[in-house]
Formats: sequence, structure tokens, C-alpha cells
Amino acid sequence: MNHRFCAAKSEAIGLLLCGFLQINAAMITTVGELVDAVNHGSDGDVVTIAAGTFELTAPLTPQPNMTISGAGANKTIITAAASWKPDTTDLPDNATDHTSVNQNAYLINLRDRITGITVSDLTLTGPNLHGAVYGNNCDHLELYNLMVKKFLWSSIRTFRLDSAKVHDNEFIDAGGKFGPEGGALFLTWTTDSEFWNNRITKSPDWPRNFYGFKGRKGTRCRFHHNDVRVQFSFEFPFQHDANVEIDHNHFTGTISIPKHAGGNIPDSGYTFHIHHNWLQRSYALEWSRNGAKIDHNLFDFDTSVDGGNLITDHGDVASPGPTEFHDNLIKNPGRGVFWSGVVDNNISFHNNHVKATTTITPRTEGFFGFNTSTDFSTIEIVDNIFECYHTSRPLMRNSASYNAVIENNTLVNISDSASFENPHTGAHRGPLEDLFFPCGVDGEYTVDGWDVYETGSSSTTRTAFSSTMPANMISRPNVGISKCILWESGNIQPSAHRSIYTVRGQKVNVLGSSLLRPKIGKGVLVVENDGK
Repeated sequence: MNHRFCAAKSEAIGLLLCGFLQINAAMITTVGELVDAVNHGSDGDVVTIAAGTFELTAPLTPQPNMTISGAGANKTIITAAASWKPDTTDLPDNATDHTSVNQNAYLINLRDRITGITVSDLTLTGPNLHGAVYGNNCDHLELYNLMVKKFLWSSIRTFRLDSAKVHDNEFIDAGGKFGPEGGALFLTWTTDSEFWNNRITKSPDWPRNFYGFKGRKGTRCRFHHNDVRVQFSFEFPFQHDANVEIDHNHFTGTISIPKHAGGNIPDSGYTFHIHHNWLQRSYALEWSRNGAKIDHNLFDFDTSVDGGNLITDHGDVASPGPTEFHDNLIKNPGRGVFWSGVVDNNISFHNNHVKATTTITPRTEGFFGFNTSTDFSTIEIVDNIFECYHTSRPLMRNSASYNAVIENNTLVNISDSASFENPHTGAHRGPLEDLFFPCGVDGEYTVDGWDVYETGSSSTTRTAFSSTMPANMISRPNVGISKCILWESGNIQPSAHRSIYTVRGQKVNVLGSSLLRPKIGKGVLVVENDGK
């Protein structure tokens, strides 16, 4: 017997049968049908909802492994009836106690240990509800292609979430602060999960601020290619986080990750790795956090909003570190690069480039404000470029800080340069490689050195999104290597494909690549252009 043929035949019959069943499945067209299918369905059911508005008076309570999908965001709308108005006196909930949550205040209630749920292609909205989705131990949750808008507190509220995928969603006015809490997503104890291609915004007339990604303790999580335009784009404070990666995002708000005394360092060696982001708020990073790595970011600050230090530690206990900050571009820092009211030791600031021009205040503080009790033998400011234009600024805010290890920095218009030694070592100064990467939803923006523009735009017509600098602050080496974002289907690997590609009508020789998500097939190709 030909077992291979029989297996293939059985698979084909199975696919045909599956397709037949799917085609003949009843489409949900009424609220009653929707409630019955979701609340009284079976494990693994697929609930397909037609276009239309479905007004609920109580939460949907899915069964395990259920898939709930609509005809598309803005086509299938699930909302709350005006009469459904849960009490808000229990907000904020206890951030680490799931029993404090009013589960009946969410459109979709996953209860406890309802796993394997997929929700997609819907609009979820409820201005009088606490949020859209609640769950505890709701592992393998996937949320995608959703429009989530207008909720009072936290649109996605989870506890003990493992192996989740939240991607390609838009959150508009998706939460509101009650006390210090409330976010578009509020994730307590999240492991091995991924969040990408999400857009989070607040309308000018939405009355309450809220966090973008809000959480308590992330472990082996990745947040990438998101666009978050709220005051605090990301906040994971107070817990012992490990292996959290924040990359290729566009954030207009703060990344806040403070922990008492900086927290534990996991065996992997890092707590948070913040890299290849376009960050636009001068109050950029809220500290302290031991074992953090910050590299290859564009910190791009507007001179008219200069109230923040790039890194700020409001803690009251010394932190041993380390923090490693390298290969970043910093444009127009406000108050400065680093400030701490307490001791932060083991900070390495190397191979960065800082360009500062006159800000609205104008700011004249030193770039670094260390506590005078710091162990300055553990502070390294090495191989950087500091340039001040129009307004001179000092490197340090107090004389004790001159005891730090300060070596081989290029100093332009730094007013206290005669107050400390800065021996030359011959090592490279500034970033060791040019910044060139896509960021934001689907890589919609390209960071190209100090500039940011729409990915794929023509060099003759593109609009720069980054903050402006005087012409004499723009410097670019003229080298025979250039880079481009290549948008192709499939997995681009020069080692497995031809090395000659056509880019903007010209043939180029591929020297290397940096793929972001191979299954999407978007990457950065380094190409040789013969100096042209």
C-alpha cells in the first residue's frame, strides 16, 4: 500500500470537509445568536459574526479554544447598551489581585483558566465599561485586527498571561487613569508573549490620560513595531522583570520601569533591552533598573518641550546597577541626559552622540546630574561626542562628578571641559555604526541617522518627521556603503538568494541584511553603491 498517497488523500479529504463545514457554518446576525454561540458553545468552536452592531447588556463568556471573528474592524461592532453601567468605585483594582476585578464590567470575560481564545476583526467599544477583555490565566490568547476604543479604565486587563500574541490592533481612547493606574493594556505577570504592530492614541478631547502598555512583571516578552502616542507609552514598575525586549517602536511618551533599589538581575544578564526605537519625549526613561541595556535608539526631542531629563531616577534607595547606554543618538536633550536624587552606580555611557541646541527655557544645566555620594569609579563616560550649538552647557552638574571615568570624548562648546581630564585613547568616538532601521507599525517610519521619514518615500519628496536642527548640526560621513529598506514577500537571505537586487531602479550588491520578522519579509539590506 502506498502510505504516502493514502496520507495525502486523507489530508485532502480533511481539508475539503473542513472547508465545506466552514462554508455552511451559520453566520451570526443577531445579538441573541451571538450570546448563545459564545456563552453556550463548545470547546474549540469558531464563531463568525456578520457586519453590523451588536449591543450587549452583559459580558460574553467564551469557552476554551474558541475563535470569535467579525467581518472586519468598523464593520462588526460589539458595544455595550447604554443601560449597562458598572460601578466605578472599585477602580483602580488591586494591581496584583485578580479577585479585586469586577469581571462583569468587561465586554468579553475570560474568567479563570479559559485558554486558547482568539478574537479578531472586530470593533470593541463601551464608554461606560471598565474594559473590553478580562482574563486570569488566559494563556495562548491572541487578539488581532481589532479596533478598541472608548473604555473607562483598561481595555485589555489580564493576570498570569502566558504565550499571548497581541498584534495589528488600534487602540483609541482605550482607557483612563483612576488614581495612578489605567492603560490601553494592563498586564499583570506576563510571560513568553509578544506585542507588535499596535497603534495606541489619545484624542485631544478624551478627558483622561492613560498608559499605553501598562504592566507588572514581564518575563521573556517582546514589544516591537508599535506606535504609542500617550504621555506614558510603556510602564512596567515595581517587579523583578527579566528578558523584556522593547524595540523598533515609535513612542511619544515615557518608558517607565523603576524598581526599588533597581531590582534583581536575572541569570540571562538583562532585565530590559531597549533598542532601535524612535523616542520623542525628553522625559524619556524613568529609572532605576539594574541590568538594563539601552542602545541604537534615536532620542529625538523638540526644543519647545524641554522639561525632562532623558533618564530620571526619583527613587529613595541606592541602586548598584548596571545600566549600559551606548550607540544612541540624542537630539536636543532638555534638562539633560541623566539625573538621580539617589546613588546609581555602575553606569556606562559610551559611543553615543549628543547634539544640543538652545531650548525654549533655555536649558543650561549640565548633561549629567549624579548624586554626590555616587561611587564615581563605576561611572564611565567614554568615546562619546557632545556638541552644543548657540548655548554652551557643562558636562556635569557638580564637581564631585569629575571623579567619574571620563575618557576620549569629543567636546564641542562644553563649558566645564577644563575642569576634568579627558585623555584621548585613539578609540572610535560616537556610535560604532550608523542608525538605520524601520520602526512603528509595519515599519512605517525609517530612522536614518538623525532623520526620520516615511518608509519607502522618495528622497526628493519625503517629509522629515524628526525634530529640526540647525544646518550646522547636520553631519554625515561620505562613504561607499549605503542602506535601504527592502519590501519583499518571503524570507530575504542574501546567502541563499542572488546577491544582486534592484533597488529604486539601480542594481546593487548586497553585503548583508538585518531581518526584523522573517515571516513578514521586511528587512534592512546593506548595499554597496561605489560612492555614488
